[in-house]
Amino acid sequence: MTTGHGVGPADAAGGPARHLPVMLAEVLAHLAPKDAGRYVDGTFGAGGYTRGILNAADCRVLAIDRDPTAIAAGADLVAEAAGRLTLVNDRFSRLDAVAQEHDFSPLDGVVLDIGVSSMQLDQAERGFSFRRDGPLDMRMGDTGPSAADLVATLDEVQLAHLIWSLGEERHSRPIARAIVKARGESPITRTAQLAEIVTRIVWQKPGEMHPATRTFQALRIAVNEELSELVQALVAAERALAPGGRLVVVTFHSLEDRIVKTFLSNRSKAPSASRHLPQAEGPEPAFRLVAKGVVEPGPDEVAGNPRARSAKLRAAERTNAPAHPGGDLMGLLPAPPPQRHGRRR
Repeated sequence: MTTGHGVGPADAAGGPARHLPVMLAEVLAHLAPKDAGRYVDGTFGAGGYTRGILNAADCRVLAIDRDPTAIAAGADLVAEAAGRLTLVNDRFSRLDAVAQEHDFSPLDGVVLDIGVSSMQLDQAERGFSFRRDGPLDMRMGDTGPSAADLVATLDEVQLAHLIWSLGEERHSRPIARAIVKARGESPITRTAQLAEIVTRIVWQKPGEMHPATRTFQALRIAVNEELSELVQALVAAERALAPGGRLVVVTFHSLEDRIVKTFLSNRSKAPSASRHLPQAEGPEPAFRLVAKGVVEPGPDEVAGNPRARSAKLRAAERTNAPAHPGGDLMGLLPAPPPQRHGRRR
């Protein structure tokens, strides 16, 4: 998955901005790179975190991104790193497998920065931005259904559910109704078309985000399966990290942060004891919290990089305990939409 590296949900407008890795100092402080260490940047993007890690210690980095354009753009950094950086075009949900495939295990640290990158927003042809007219695509990779496919095939109930559950948009029902009506007149294939439809439903108040922000966010998350990818990546990091290895995750909206918070809380709690049994029950904690609670950017960074304002960082350190069995956090994901044969509105 290509990363935010400075792009929060309110910035899905895609306005031009210089790439600034969000909370880089805080990320490095919690990751604590060391000489001879092995680190995975699961969301390479424009390489801001990877460069910071390489500069912080004489270590190696395995950087992953599902967007082939991000991998191609990182060629210069690979050359600069002189053998210390490996770039891989893959999903970060497979980071443990990718590390094994490249003889890069166990890991001393994993950093994940969840979201869409400024590079993707700035390329109109990628279809992420509602301020830049282009094909309604939104795919971070180059396979699978596009946002236009979802807009064309989901029924009104499914669209409303998607926009509400993944975009947290309270106007999801009238937006879905308007999309279905509009596509009955002509196919919706451009970002500007969709943005205009949403703007007719949601009024923009001074100082608030663009009316189409949440709808575009919901479609992007659905197209790229971002929440399930995040859950799988957290479990993969748990498996791949060596004892003492650090996991650092930066998120940009509540859906992502809730998953990370619950995962780290679940994995850092001691097993619950029973008064009827002499020993506690359940697996031992796989993580120890490094950051107590959430870490947010300071006012100076927000002033200099407005895209940082919604960022939240959470970090933990791997213990000696075995990884917990299975990906038992899939229940954190929003409920799937109703089946298409359900009642239409």
